[in-house]
Amino acid sequence: MQGSLIHWKHLIFLAFVALPAGAQPAPAADDAAAKQRDAAAAMQESLARQRASIEQQTRAAGGGGFFLLPRAASLGGVTATLSAPAPIVPIALECDPLPAPQVESLVGETAERDGVDAGLLRTVMKRESGFRPCAVSSKGAMGLMQLMPATAEQLGILDPFDAASNVDGGARFLRQLLNKYSGDVPKALGAYNAGPAKVDAAGAVPNIPETMDYVRQIVAALPFH
Repeated sequence: MQGSLIHWKHLIFLAFVALPAGAQPAPAADDAAAKQRDAAAAMQESLARQRASIEQQTRAAGGGGFFLLPRAASLGGVTATLSAPAPIVPIALECDPLPAPQVESLVGETAERDGVDAGLLRTVMKRESGFRPCAVSSKGAMGLMQLMPATAEQLGILDPFDAASNVDGGARFLRQLLNKYSGDVPKALGAYNAGPAKVDAAGAVPNIPETMDYVRQIVAALPFH
């Protein structure tokens, strides 16, 4: 009887040792999965609160104002790929303009690199965005020099809200237009505002009140005018 008891204890011990390696940590794995689910739920709840807050601010602002902030991609719908780009949704919130020393440094470096007069570059930037790097117009133009999404893409601007990249793109576009119109600043400005096709069709600054006022204000403010 004693020998039989020892025999069964030995078998039970061997059976326990022979359990698959993944069998024993099952409770720990369950705990880890539960924590991941809780973290995901908390993240979704946080994003939902942020979206609600932004939508409330948008409704309160009534959509007015010129300087707008783009909707952050991370505030879009919670999907499997949070890094997927979200469409720009204008939100009526202002951001501070760049400090004057930073503007001057940016203008000086970009003007020299891209071959555009510093005074012209500074004046266009001021007229376009008021030196606000996060500005978005009601039409979707972005950043300091208000690049449209298609223009930014053509110029290879990956982040239109990066001040240096945006101004570099705007300066290169302006340089292209100055070359196209043989240095005719009003025509180049008209094309920057309304598009080259409209300037080409008119053979001059197009008779569009917004564009004519845009060109007139910038030319009047140029230091070499």
